[in-house]
Amino acid sequence: MTQKQKRERLAQIVEALKEIYPEALCALEWGGEPWKLLIMGRLSAQCTDARVNLVCRELFAAYPTPEAIAAATVEELEEYIRPCGLYHVKSQNTKDACAMLVNEYGGTVPDTMEELLKFPGVGRKVANLLLGDLYAKGGVVADTHCMRICGRFGMYREGLKDPVQVERILTPLLEQKEICDFCHRIVQFGRDTCTARNPKCDECPIAHLCEHGKN
Repeated sequence: MTQKQKRERLAQIVEALKEIYPEALCALEWGGEPWKLLIMGRLSAQCTDARVNLVCRELFAAYPTPEAIAAATVEELEEYIRPCGLYHVKSQNTKDACAMLVNEYGGTVPDTMEELLKFPGVGRKVANLLLGDLYAKGGVVADTHCMRICGRFGMYREGLKDPVQVERILTPLLEQKEICDFCHRIVQFGRDTCTARNPKCDECPIAHLCEHGKN
């Protein structure tokens, strides 16, 4: 497909997903508190959103503010964060990020990619999630669902697992105002229909817009 054809195809997919999922919900239950999304985004690396939600209910009950987490020891945080995997580094990152948020930003999550990337453990994927959900100006959140499904759609070769490259390919194909909600809907679609191992192509409502589905 040409770039123009890809843009047109993706625009149709965007509209179809809006009908399937009228509400574009973030899979992380951050409760409208930006600092929580910062921490949950970091913990979600190589971990399911469902597990992060469970872990963070207990973590935030015990440490209800970024100040409280910054004041905790790494060992104390590890007791909560352990189920997320990579818990030594994630616990240290969580403590350091909260200290940085409080001491350098007055508790307010910054609104630029450059500033967000300074936080320990925060890469472009998490930064785009934060910019999109908090400030409506994020780029493509190239998580596993997004990378897998958009490859199947035909936006790039299937199996591409380079999140930075996927972000660069998809960003000019989507309208800025659609990016954040599209990324949330793709996660929902990936769980319900376009699963990793056995995609339900036979019952997929947008198979006609998908190269993998057509084949």
